[in-house]
Amino acid sequence: MIPAAVSLLRRAATAAAVLVLFPLLLIGWAEQAASLPVDRSLSEPLRNPETHQIVQNISKHAQGLQTEEDSSFRLMPRVNTDQDHMKICCLHANILDFYLNNILKHRGDQVHPNMTRLKVDMNRVSEDLQDQGCNVTHYQDHHHAVQFRRKLNKMAPEQGFNKAVGEIDILFMYLQDFCVLRRNATEN
Repeated sequence: MIPAAVSLLRRAATAAAVLVLFPLLLIGWAEQAASLPVDRSLSEPLRNPETHQIVQNISKHAQGLQTEEDSSFRLMPRVNTDQDHMKICCLHANILDFYLNNILKHRGDQVHPNMTRLKVDMNRVSEDLQDQGCNVTHYQDHHHAVQFRRKLNKMAPEQGFNKAVGEIDILFMYLQDFCVLRRNATEN
C-alpha cells in the first residue's frame, strides 16, 4: 500500500509541476516571439484593409470594361524577386508616380465611387516611399518602367486607362510585398 501511495504522490507532484511550469514556459515563449522584429511596411496605406479593398474593387471594375483581347496581356512587367527588395520597391514607386501623374490625375471621379480615396491613399504611399529614400526619377529609365509606358502608349486612351486601372491591384501587391523594412534588415 505504501509503494502505491508514493507512486500516487509522485504523479500528483508531477502534474502540479506541469500545471505551474507550463504556463510559465508559454509566457516566456510569447515574450520571446513578441520581441522578434517583424516586417514593417514603409507606408501605412499599404497595410490598410480598406485601401486594399478599394484597390480590388476599382481594379475589378476596370477589368470588367476591358475587351477579351485586353485581358490577354499584362502592362505591369514581372520582376525578378531575387533582386534587392528596396530596388523593386522604388521601381514600383516610379510606376506609381506615373499612375498618379498620367493615369489617375486626368480621370474624373465618376469612373468609380472610391476613385478619390484611391488617389489620396496612393499619393500618401508615393510621399511615404520618397521620404523613405525612393528616388522615383532614378528608375524612370529602368527597362520595366520603359516597357510599361511603351505598352500603355500603344493603346487607345480609353483602352489604356481601363487596362492600367485594371492592373492597379498588381502594382499595389508589388508595393505591399516589397516596400517593407525586412525583418533581417533590422537585426544588422
